[in-house]
Amino acid sequence: MIVTLRPEHVPHVLTLIGGVFAEYGMTFDPDGFDRDLRHIEEKYRGDGGEFWVLEDGGRVVGSVAVVPLSPSEVEIKRVYLEAARRGRGEGRALMEHAMAWAAARGYTRVSLWSDVKFDRAHVAYQRLGFVQSGVRDCDDVDRSREYGFARDLIRGAA
Repeated sequence: MIVTLRPEHVPHVLTLIGGVFAEYGMTFDPDGFDRDLRHIEEKYRGDGGEFWVLEDGGRVVGSVAVVPLSPSEVEIKRVYLEAARRGRGEGRALMEHAMAWAAARGYTRVSLWSDVKFDRAHVAYQRLGFVQSGVRDCDDVDRSREYGFARDLIRGAA
């Protein structure tokens, strides 16, 4: 079940994302580069966005967030799913949930950035109609490189 993030979810989100970072040999830094996760209310909802988790039996197994970039565009962020849950359509459900939220609020474009190591996610994004739209280098501890993806939305579609 996809639910709006509540305060009690935050430690579990940190564990989920930290686990995915460890799986890919990346440094998770919730007190530095990834500090937005300690301030979700301010960094996501305060900017007009939202943050959701995928729960299974009360356990957080996935996440996705949206932040407005402009009156017409949002950025999808923090798309993570436990390794054992990948390939079952749950990541797609998280993405579709975020895009439906954005479209229902009148946004017409959605973008996201994804670490170059997340090959399976890139295939899933492309299946959802995203087109790779750039590359950037991050200012994190690992000096990560990310691919950009973007696609149009149908205004008001649920």
